[in-house]
Amino acid sequence: MYKMHKKPVIIIFLVVLLDQITKYFVVTKMYFEESIPIINKIFYLTYITNTGTAFGKLQQYGSILLIFSVIAILILSLIVFKQKNIPKINLIAFSMILGGAIGNVIDRIFRGSIVDFLDFRIWPIFNIADSAITIGIALLIIHSVFSKENT
Repeated sequence: MYKMHKKPVIIIFLVVLLDQITKYFVVTKMYFEESIPIINKIFYLTYITNTGTAFGKLQQYGSILLIFSVIAILILSLIVFKQKNIPKINLIAFSMILGGAIGNVIDRIFRGSIVDFLDFRIWPIFNIADSAITIGIALLIIHSVFSKENT
């Protein structure tokens, strides 16, 4: 493995690990649909599951989403591990997206649905994997907007 590819492996591993540990805690320590206030009226841990995409969208397409998720993981893996001269910020972003996608695919395969638990009450309930995917996409957008390469 090339030196430049160690960082993505670490990022992917940490995202998947944090995602799965937090989901394991929720599944083993909480009742389904239980909601624990962390900051009253602002932030709760609420145990739900969904078969759709991030934030519970497209629930009726669970099986198809698994196939698309695996395809996305393969494509992102090629980008992260085969592309040369990729900007460091994009490599970090793709690694976060890949880690999040792997975390949610693990749920789809082993649980049949995705465990969500981060509940801010003004937004659909989500998880660490969803957060990593969202942050990764935001980094790609920010880099594409502010990159000097695009001017």
